Amino acid sequence: MTIISELLPEDWQAAFAIETQCHSHPWSAATFQANQGERFLNLRANDEGELAGFAICQVVLDEASLFNIAVSPDFQRRGIARQLITALSERLVEREVMMLWLEVRASNHPAIRLYESLDFNEVSRRPNYYPSATGREDALIMALTL
Repeated sequence: MTIISELLPEDWQAAFAIETQCHSHPWSAATFQANQGERFLNLRANDEGELAGFAICQVVLDEASLFNIAVSPDFQRRGIARQLITALSERLVEREVMMLWLEVRASNHPAIRLYESLDFNEVSRRPNYYPSATGREDALIMALTL
């Protein structure tokens, strides 16, 4: 059973380990720690007694941006990312947030399918936004009206 709760400072080291396992160009430890605190609604997914994934979300007034989401390779394909985004959306509605934004690599088709299944819509594209193994790739900007 997966339990979604707030990502706490004592989770950061384990969450950062997941970050480095899951992303081709992971955040630095400094960037990871800078995206914590009062302005953020950061969640963790606990499964089988261990940290399985996390979501990093900044809230500004009535909008929020999902900056980062990752699920440990040991726990992927179990719907944990969906559970994190669903729980995040519910908590944002409680805070009267109207819109949730995110950026995703244009090549990340599984993530794009997940976001579309959760009613996110593509609203724009940022050319050459993300570094890639072969240079740069576009970011799709997606939004969910809450």
